Amino acid sequence: MSKSTDKRGRIYLPKEVRERFGDRYRIVELPSHVALFPVDPDPLTGVREAVGDAFAGADPDELKADARAAVARDAAADADDGEREE
Repeated sequence: MSKSTDKRGRIYLPKEVRERFGDRYRIVELPSHVALFPVDPDPLTGVREAVGDAFAGADPDELKADARAAVARDAAADADDGEREE
């Protein structure tokens, strides 16, 4: 499917796409392209549907803290790798 933007930079998605995936999307810039990912109105429900009961009984706040810590570690490792390449 190919779409172009209007003069104000808006992209209009067909009704069938909106009905299937919803009206909210996250725009992700990748090295070679831009991608739209549907945003679930209730992100935890979306995660539960994707992973089943893998996190049953887990505390959402603890999972969030663990995920943020992992992202921070990855970002620090990437920064260290970038400094070594210079």
